[in-house]
Amino acid sequence: MRNMVELRTGPAVAVVVGALLATVSACGNSDSGITEPAAPSHSHASSDAPALPLRPGERFVELTVAKSYTPTPPNGGTDEYRCMVLDPKAAGQEYLTGIQFQAQNEPIAHHAITYVVDPKEAAAARTKDAADPGEGYTCFGNDGLSSSTWVDTWTPGAKETLFDGDVGYRMEPGSLVILQVHYNLLTTNGKAAESDQSQVRLRVTKGTATTIALDTLPMNGPIELPCAENESGPLCERAASFADVKKRFGEQEGGKADELLRECGHTAPKPGNTQTCTIQVPEPITIHATRGHMHMLGKSIKVELNPGTPEQQTLLDVPTFNFDDQALHLLPAPVDLKKGDTLKLTCTHDATLRRKLPQLKNTPPRYVIWGDGTTDEMCTGLLTVSAS
Repeated sequence: MRNMVELRTGPAVAVVVGALLATVSACGNSDSGITEPAAPSHSHASSDAPALPLRPGERFVELTVAKSYTPTPPNGGTDEYRCMVLDPKAAGQEYLTGIQFQAQNEPIAHHAITYVVDPKEAAAARTKDAADPGEGYTCFGNDGLSSSTWVDTWTPGAKETLFDGDVGYRMEPGSLVILQVHYNLLTTNGKAAESDQSQVRLRVTKGTATTIALDTLPMNGPIELPCAENESGPLCERAASFADVKKRFGEQEGGKADELLRECGHTAPKPGNTQTCTIQVPEPITIHATRGHMHMLGKSIKVELNPGTPEQQTLLDVPTFNFDDQALHLLPAPVDLKKGDTLKLTCTHDATLRRKLPQLKNTPPRYVIWGDGTTDEMCTGLLTVSAS
């Protein structure tokens, strides 16, 4: 997951937000311009739901991965992130007003992110695709490109994300769409077994002269979760766990735990259930909606604006996190942030859940840090934004 995001919401707009990271909940709000379908159930209901009717000016673009892919996690792991490159054949400048990712094989799909790739990087995306055998290319962390836009995040059971009003994610002639699918093969101990042929259905409109272009900014925080009191084992040592993450995901992504400590102003790891990251906003932006992303051990997540001041405001508060219900939370009205405002991300994880969850109860105890695997963790606040 990207740690530095470039916001491209209009001509000559380039806002770089450091350590900044969306699903929307069912209560549509005309002020924010975003409407979200009902939150997914805990039972992993199928996301292959009938499409809601097209609205005036919209058309559907349905993109399917050309060939089915059988995940093969590298380096003895049980997780693979695969980027599938698709061509929406944009006829001109258009806006995405709805996204519905559909995994053909949901039991092995942990989550997925849809990106729109700027035309100037289309060749780089195709080169990555061609250089990696099989459909798509391996892409831990993010899509490996510098000028793509994070459009939507899917978890099993999620339905279509809809944007209402004169807003949307911009797509230009020559743009590509990348589906980054996180495949989880815990049930087969990482052995290749089943294939998947994912697809995505886009709602596309030409927009107007006043259409507000959206972007998604990720705000990431550290995880320093020690083994529970009744647990022991070699991976309960941070150094051993850190080395294991690097082995499975490579030096760059495997080193994210230490990188996040530096970016969040922590001089050393402080083991504990709750971790925070506080950053300053470098340029004005408007926030329309928020969402939190963690893995199986996530307990709660919160994003606050200007905490401890008279201007304090809670932008996201999920006191009981549910991996199967990572809904996008609409703000009552868009919130304008000015340069120098403070954003604070707080995540709480619970190591005792490891022995209570069927997916994790047979995995070895470990000191949990940031990692791309299902047995690792993340602490991410996703902000749906536009330029102020």
